[in-house]
Amino acid sequence: MRLFHGYENAEIARPTVLTLGVFDGLHLGHQLVMRTVVERARTVGAVPTVITFDPHPRAVLHPESAPPHLQTLDQKIESFNVMGVEQSIVINFTRDFARVSAAEFLRDVVHERLQAREVYLGRGFAFGRSREGDIHLLREVSHRLGFLADEVPEVRLRGQRISSSRIRELLVEGRVNLARRMLGRPYGVEGRVVRGAERGRTIGFPTANLHPQNRVIPRRGVYVTATLIEGAWRRSVTNIGVRPTFENEADPSVETYVMDWGGDLYGDVVRVRFLHRLRDERRFASVDELKRQINADVERARSYFKREGVRNTLTIV
Repeated sequence: MRLFHGYENAEIARPTVLTLGVFDGLHLGHQLVMRTVVERARTVGAVPTVITFDPHPRAVLHPESAPPHLQTLDQKIESFNVMGVEQSIVINFTRDFARVSAAEFLRDVVHERLQAREVYLGRGFAFGRSREGDIHLLREVSHRLGFLADEVPEVRLRGQRISSSRIRELLVEGRVNLARRMLGRPYGVEGRVVRGAERGRTIGFPTANLHPQNRVIPRRGVYVTATLIEGAWRRSVTNIGVRPTFENEADPSVETYVMDWGGDLYGDVVRVRFLHRLRDERRFASVDELKRQINADVERARSYFKREGVRNTLTIV
């Protein structure tokens, strides 16, 4: 994978087949775009390439309505790599860049700099000044400059349009199962494990307190999760909330109890994927009542992992 921050420094040695977009979350619709680019690049002997933007264009042009990211930039680039993309170009989106016309961008960057043979857009995506660069303008310019352009069909799930905004809504509602189907994988967060009050250790359920890099966190509650430790996905139960039995904090925490594992994760960067919602977070009358509920949550999680097909989903140990 070649990663270029800005197209000016990109060392383009071969023609490309490319797409461009924000691609936050890399859901099933985005994945179809990536597969199209990768397959067409193999067919014509070109480099499968993605152009993306950072920060999100709306964060620059309309910050009051900018959506929180489902993925960090590093997570997104890694996802491109997994899909078979060989070259990622990250353009720093600024107000000056927003004034560049779509036709100018296609001529100077896509055609001349990146030597595009084919360009594919996701359904409804537009780029350039005032979002003038839709599929119609792309086809017009591509015909004039001599490369192929097409739009990748929209992907739907049971009649519902798949979009990053819809997935954010589902996660806020705690509907991680439907979000997983739209993403094609469980939603996950990544962050460094920090020191907490260590109350979990005193009651027999030591937890890793995650400081997540991702801005979208599922609704408060208890979830069956998988936690990536030393290259293996391990069974876990994760609580998102404010610890109402103890202190009722203002900012939600992400605390993960890794089942059947006794190592120390302090200072490590770990990933947690949300598989199934167990219940809402609630206050308990006593620590003993809390312990009984955690025991019940863990047993329900064990039952979940025994389901046919679940174990093989992430090769959980």
